Order: sequence, then C-alpha cells, then structure tokens
Amino acid sequence: MDFILNLLKRFKLAQLAGPVLIILILAMMVLPLPPVLLDIFFTFNIAVSVIVLLVGINVRKPLDFSAFPSVLLVTTLLRLSLNVASSRVILLEGHSGPDAAGKVIESFAHFLIGDNVAIGIVVFVIITIINFVVITKGAGRIAEVSARFTLDAMPGKQMAIDADLNAGLIGEDEARTRRSTIAEEANFFGAMDGASKFVRGDAMAGVMIIVINIVGGLIVGMLQHDLPAGTAAKTYTLLTIGDGLVAQIPALIISTAAGIVVSRVGTDKDMSEQFIGQLFSNQQVLYITAAVIGMIGLIPSMPHFSFLLIASALAGLGRMLERRAKALARQTQQQEQTAPPAEPTSSEVSWDDVQRVDQLGMEVGYRLIPLVDRTQDGELLRRIRGIRKKIAQELGFLVPPVHIRDNLEIKPNAYRILLKGVELGNGEAFIGQYLAINPGRVDRELLGGTPTTDPAFGLPAVWIEAGRREEAQSLGYTVVDSSTVVATHISNLLQTHAAELLGREEVQALIDHQAKESPKLIEDLVPKVVSIGVLQKVLQQLLSEGIHIRDFRTIIETLADHIAVTQDVDELTNIVRTALSRVIVQQLFPGEQELALMTLEPGLENVLMQAVQSKAGGGLEPGLAENLLASAAQQTEQVEVQGYNPVLLTAPGLRPLLARFLRRALPQVRVISHNEIPDNKSIRIIAVIGGSKG
Repeated sequence: MDFILNLLKRFKLAQLAGPVLIILILAMMVLPLPPVLLDIFFTFNIAVSVIVLLVGINVRKPLDFSAFPSVLLVTTLLRLSLNVASSRVILLEGHSGPDAAGKVIESFAHFLIGDNVAIGIVVFVIITIINFVVITKGAGRIAEVSARFTLDAMPGKQMAIDADLNAGLIGEDEARTRRSTIAEEANFFGAMDGASKFVRGDAMAGVMIIVINIVGGLIVGMLQHDLPAGTAAKTYTLLTIGDGLVAQIPALIISTAAGIVVSRVGTDKDMSEQFIGQLFSNQQVLYITAAVIGMIGLIPSMPHFSFLLIASALAGLGRMLERRAKALARQTQQQEQTAPPAEPTSSEVSWDDVQRVDQLGMEVGYRLIPLVDRTQDGELLRRIRGIRKKIAQELGFLVPPVHIRDNLEIKPNAYRILLKGVELGNGEAFIGQYLAINPGRVDRELLGGTPTTDPAFGLPAVWIEAGRREEAQSLGYTVVDSSTVVATHISNLLQTHAAELLGREEVQALIDHQAKESPKLIEDLVPKVVSIGVLQKVLQQLLSEGIHIRDFRTIIETLADHIAVTQDVDELTNIVRTALSRVIVQQLFPGEQELALMTLEPGLENVLMQAVQSKAGGGLEPGLAENLLASAAQQTEQVEVQGYNPVLLTAPGLRPLLARFLRRALPQVRVISHNEIPDNKSIRIIAVIGGSKG
C-alpha cells in the first residue's frame, strides 16, 4: 500500500485521483457505455463494497475509518451512475436478448432468480426492505445519537483535558492531540448522520428505477420493436431485476459496513476478536446453551439431527475451553513450584527510590474526590487552573502546577494544601452543601447547620444544605459552594506565599520569556552582570512585600545599573522599589492623587534609626518592639474603620526593618519610604504611630 501511495505521489497522481474519479462517475450518467464496460464497472463496484466491509470489520475504533462518510457518498454515487448507464442500455438494446446489458446482469438474473420473474421481484423487494428499513435506518439512528452525545460531552472532555494539562499530567502536545481527536470524533458522527441519508435515498431510488425500467421496457418493446406483451414483459423484467440485484447487493454490503463502523466501541481489538473473546470464552455458558438446544432437539416433532448436531458442537467447544483452562492452571502451578526462591537481597538503591517532593500539592479525603476527579468533571480542577492564570496575570510569573492526590489517612471531608511537602493550610468541605460566611453585618444569626470558620479569612461561618441558600443570603450571609471555598483558600495561600513559589526554575522561565521580547537586554545583562541568584532574591523580597514583578524589564535594568555599587539584597531591593515607585503607589492607591498615609512619631523614628545603626541586622529591644506593635495595631484598626488602606510612610533606612517586623503581626500593613512617593502625588497623614493623629 505504501508503495502505491509513493508511486502516486511521485507522478503527482494522488491529488488528481479524487477529482478524476468523481468526474468519471458523473460522466457515466451522460455518456453511453458498452456492455463490456458495464461488466467491468459492476465488478469494480462489488469489489469496492467488499473492501469497505472488510475494512469496517477490522477497525478498532470509528475514527480509524474517518474517511467512511466520503466513501459512502462516492460508492452511492457510483451505484446510481451504473443504474442510469445500465437503464439506458436495457431500454435501447433489451429487445436483442438477456445479455444485452452485459454478462454480469445476465448472470445475476439467471443465477439468483432463474427464469422465475416473480421470485426475482420478491427477492429484490426483500433485499431492499432489509437495507432500507433495518440496516440503514439503524445505522443512521446510531450515528445521530452518537453525534448528539459526542457534542454534548465535548465541553466536559475539553475541561478534563485542561485539568490534566493544568495538573501537569500531560503536555501541551498531547493536550492538543486530544482536543483534535474530540473534534474529529464529533465531525465524524455528524458526517455519518448525514451520509446515512444517501444510503436511504439510494434504496428508494433503486425501487423507483426498477419500476420505471419495467414500465419503460414494456412500452419500448411493444411499440418500437413489435414484441409480444409476454415476451417484452419477461425480457425487460428479467434484465431490470438483474440490474437491481447487481446494484442492491453492494448497497447492502456498504450499509452493513456503515452499521458496523458506527456501532463499534473503541477498544484494542477488532470485531472478530471481540466476538470470539466475549461470546465463546465462557464454558459454563456453552454448556447451558448445549443443554437447552439438546432438550429442544429431543422433542418428537423437531429435526433431531440439526439440534443435536449444534448441541454436540457447543458441548465439545465448552469441553475444549475447560481443558485449556485446567492445563493453563497446571502449567502456572508447576512454574510457581519450580521457580527458584527469591533472593532475600533487594536490588541496588537508585534515585528512583527517592520520593520526589511536589512544589505545590494538595491532598483530599475520599469524599472530596469528585471535586478533583477529571472523569467526573471535577469543578475544583477548572477553578485551580483559573487561579493559576489569575496569579500569573497579577504577579507576573507562572505558579507551578498543583499536584492533587487522595489521602485516606485524613478525614473524609478534609483537605490539605502543601508547599514543598509542608502543610500550608487545611480545612473541610462538604459536597452538595454551601458555606454561609458572616461578613460582620448579618441581620440575625443563622440557626442550624454546622458551625465552622472560613478557612481562607478566618471569619465565622456555617455549613448549610442547598435548600437554605436563599434564606442565608437574605440574612446578609455570603454563601459559596464547596469548590469555591477550597479554591479561595488555595488562592489566598498562593498569594501569601508567592515569594516561596518563585524558585530558580521560575526565574529562568521569566528570563526566557523576556528574552523573546528583549533578546539583546537579556544577552548583555543576565547572567553576565546580574546573577540569577541575586535576581531571584530581589524578586522574592518584592513578592513578599506584596509588589508584583510584571515590569521585569525595569527590575533587570535597575539592578544592572547598581549591582557594581552594592551586592546587598536589601539595598538593591530598595533601589528597585524606588524605580517601581509609580507601580507601588498605583497598586496601593489606585487612581488617587492624595495619598492617605500613617507615619511614625518623630521621636520614635529617631530611636528606631539609632537601633538600626547600632545593631547589626537591625534588631529591636523587646520593650520597644512591644510598644511599637501595640501602637501600630491601634492606629491600623482606626485607619481601617475610616475606610483607608493602612500604609505606613517611613525613612528609607527603616523601611526593610519595619516591613519585616510588621509582616507577621499585621500583614495588612504596607510600608513604603519617602523615596517611593512620585513627584505628582501629594500626601496626607491620617495617623501617627507612637503619638497622636496628625
């Protein structure tokens, strides 16, 4: 087959084969054909139908024969063209004898129906009914239903592919291949649904053609050739029935092939292997069937020979299968007995024995498996993919995939979120229930349900049944489903620990991405001037302080300008923050010209500056740290009550110390320095830490 295809390609014939074939088929409807060519084309039609049937039997899944709808159209058109050509010859030359339309039609007429025209008509009608009513209609219905279900299942399959890609189970190439397969499957069954109409139309056309030929033959024979009515009826009817059978038998074969293809269930076995393996592999079934057939054969009025012969054959086949199963069992037992004892020493330890730690992981109890099972269209998988996309857009780098697995050691409704094998957070979720979260402004408490705490923000909440959702919303509760609860928790943790997620591999991916847009910049600066290690630490500090790194080009250029002056990461981070001052202010005060800020009482600021300069690492005295934290907490609460974003303005030298100090106790407080205030912005002090309001 490959040789033929290569030969066709070599002589540029492969592209012409289709158009030439269609033109020849259409030409047969117009041009008169001699009986010899009719014999050749009828034989070719039968051969093609047998080839299509054998290919349909041997395919393992429908898409293996994706060209079948087109083949169905071409073969139907070929049969109709032959019908037209043979009808012309029958009406023109039918008076000369039964071989007027060629030897094939004559042979089918005599071999299948003899000289009895009535039998020929009955056989033709039966074949047409079988083809039209049973096979074609059934195949068309299967194709129609398959197309409908395939189209309905496409969104779920696409989401399952996206979930596998998001979880890192498959690559982009395999995902693209799977999506293409889904589209091809839908197109195939849709095309088969339409192509089956061709076969039904062909069957109807065959009946109409035979009636027209018989009536037309009688008129032509009696009026033009002066044949007696009996002779004309016998001659033209015999030729017409032979012509109809020559066309309908290949049509029946093609319809059978269509039914086989659309009814195939995709496996790694062809139809013959499935038949033998599933129908004749159970000796118990064969024994029972043999007994039933044998008892029917013992009834006095039954044909004993036929029933007893089939019963004996089934019993013999069952006995053969039983002996084979016993022989296989004995062979397996002997192999186990004669097998040498296993060596007590195990194989050498290799790196395969070292368990890999996932960058990001999630473990769920068995009751939460439907949320993350791609075969059940897990809602959480799609949400996690959306979370990764959202974080990438907000922070400027791609978060590693979340590898999800079940854990039978935790509670059935529990889940754990892991970073490098260490638990970041945990919680519980109940599929089918909703979490009613109290944002602090509910009209009255919601009675009933399971009291809990929102895992993402620590707010009081209640798990309620789905039917009470509207009641909870009317009371002022924020109501979310279980997948949203888990997804929000994951998103919050990923945002909080973004700096820890930015490893060397993620930094290298950032560099590679920037190299596509600014190849000369990366080639000159990284890693020749700015090492990847220093770049990673600066980026991590920016992320830990809530600053996105989308402006990666500015960060690299700023580091390159100052890396020769200092290697201190804190100083480099402050310099980068100054370069990103507009970004920082826009992120903290979007669209505002006047910045409402907190500040330190001057005396306290001087004490802190002295503490930073006198101690390496900028440590604080315990008493001073306690008073500072208490005052900061009090002023932050007042600022939040007024509706402002708590942002502390301080000197550049104090900013790193205060940012690290307040990050754990008051993570909502952001610390900026005077250098990070753009010239076009004005400031207004709304609170003073360590003193009174300014």
